[in-house]
Amino acid sequence: MLKIIGIFFLVCLCIYFLPFILPVVLIITIYIECYYRSKKFNELKESIKDYTKDCNELNEHIEELKNTYKNNFRSSNLGTTTYSNTSNYNYKKPFMKNIQQATEVCDCSLTVCRNAQREPFKYFCKYFHVPENEETLNIFEETLNDFSSAEQGKELLKKQEEEIVATISNKIPFLVKTLNPNRLYQKLGFTPIDLSQMYFPKYTFQYVSAGGNSSNKVDLLFDINNLNDFVTYLSEKIKFKKSVKGQRALMTTALREKIKQRDNFTCKKCGISTEKEPHLLLEIDHIVPLAKGGITSEENLQTLCWRCNRTKGSKLEEEQKITEN
Repeated sequence: MLKIIGIFFLVCLCIYFLPFILPVVLIITIYIECYYRSKKFNELKESIKDYTKDCNELNEHIEELKNTYKNNFRSSNLGTTTYSNTSNYNYKKPFMKNIQQATEVCDCSLTVCRNAQREPFKYFCKYFHVPENEETLNIFEETLNDFSSAEQGKELLKKQEEEIVATISNKIPFLVKTLNPNRLYQKLGFTPIDLSQMYFPKYTFQYVSAGGNSSNKVDLLFDINNLNDFVTYLSEKIKFKKSVKGQRALMTTALREKIKQRDNFTCKKCGISTEKEPHLLLEIDHIVPLAKGGITSEENLQTLCWRCNRTKGSKLEEEQKITEN
């Protein structure tokens, strides 16, 4: 009862002060809009233009890394069909409306669903037609490598942008940088950073009873931890036919860090290091690409900064197009 009375009192208070609040909000809004259109703000924006451009290029690179899995992996194409429910009206269940054609969802029995919960990798390979071979292992190692860089890059980029804005913070009005900091970053020219992890591939096993009254679902999310575990799982299942005994390694998070430490956290191409640039994104690169017969070994791995690695990737794509033509 007291809670209801408190809410009622708060509503009355807001209604009473509304005529006074609205003009203040309107004045602040006009003031901020005028500031963003002012010569002073445009000069401030221009003074950090090069830093903004660098951050946006890194942001673009991070988004490219997120698409590694989509670009490299395709499960077996079993054909395309069109689904329609032709049951009588009284027998149509609400859940039937939500059935969609998707390669990431496996409609299965309750037994398979429960087994997938206990042995997710085994049933993922079996029911999503993922071959347990070295090619698949290479794809998931590359995915893990790029996803790890993307996750690290997001945090480094966020800190880098905050430091840049901090250098001009004393020239920005208090209201502007306090009321809506995200808008301030966008007005300064920074592309918004997508901090979500929605890009991680997710595979679902689902069981729905004939009547639609009983259902179970198991989701397998390939986040960094699961990618590490899946790479290890695959390596135990296959034989490395192309690899020299003792040379083949696994591109895991631990190996990534080992290579960075070996190279003193320094780009092997341009020589820049985290000592000179604290928020530098370093990536692990195959000297001889996997597509050209290279293997994952310490001798074939090097540390590159994201700029050099991105440049190398662009050159390889151009060479591949020339070869195909």
